[in-house]
Amino acid sequence: MDQEKIGKFIAECRREKHLTQAQLAEKLNLTDRAVSKWETGKSMPDSSVMLELCKILGITVNELLSGEKINVEHYGEKADENLVELTRRGENKIGIRGIMAMLCSVSIFIGIMVCAICDIAVSGDLTWAMIPIGSMFFAWIVILPVLLGKRGIGGGLFFLSVFIFPYLYFLGERLHEKSVFSVGAAMSGISLAYLWIIFFLFRLLRSRKLLAAAFTCLLLSSLNLSIKTILVRMISETYINVWDFLSMFLFIIMAFIFFVWDYAKQKGFLR
Repeated sequence: MDQEKIGKFIAECRREKHLTQAQLAEKLNLTDRAVSKWETGKSMPDSSVMLELCKILGITVNELLSGEKINVEHYGEKADENLVELTRRGENKIGIRGIMAMLCSVSIFIGIMVCAICDIAVSGDLTWAMIPIGSMFFAWIVILPVLLGKRGIGGGLFFLSVFIFPYLYFLGERLHEKSVFSVGAAMSGISLAYLWIIFFLFRLLRSRKLLAAAFTCLLLSSLNLSIKTILVRMISETYINVWDFLSMFLFIIMAFIFFVWDYAKQKGFLR
């Protein structure tokens, strides 16, 4: 498959339907930048939008992947070629993910071994090394499924949500300090809630990332204050100071900028 040829074909079909890049992107719930990347051959349409894209452009998936209109007599031949090429690309992606997962696993294993050997050599037993070993193992559990799968950020958030609390309990036990788990769990809980809200914001506003960024800044403006408020109740030494209000003010300014930017783009003042 020739990405540049496919991109030119998409652009040609879009013009035949009298659609702009922004209009096509809006129909697909994407950004016009994504459509621009397709048409310049920098990327390919994702499989999740291929059928809808073809329906809008009035072509078949086979024609999309071929980058041209196909005659009936050559249709089967082109379909076979495209199927083989897609299979080859899928195998290459799996190979790259496997290599990245292997490199990550080897690096973490080496780190664990170095910590264990140094601790045993100095102390004669595993003492302080259990904390970095546990931390590296936690990182491996969270990162590895993302490298091997297709869940991306959502997958990383899911595994982080599942394993963060057992990890904090482990740290509290090793440090013999129960407040590590109680305070850490409270901070992690509110932070994860904000992260999930931001994640779904960008999913829902996929075609308007500037608007999603504006709402994200508004959320972040209250995150630090929320964390500090909880800490004040849990730890008497912690207090809210002027820097907390300053950071909140800066996030509000950033939100205003993104709102204006999104408005200008929607009205056609910016491309």
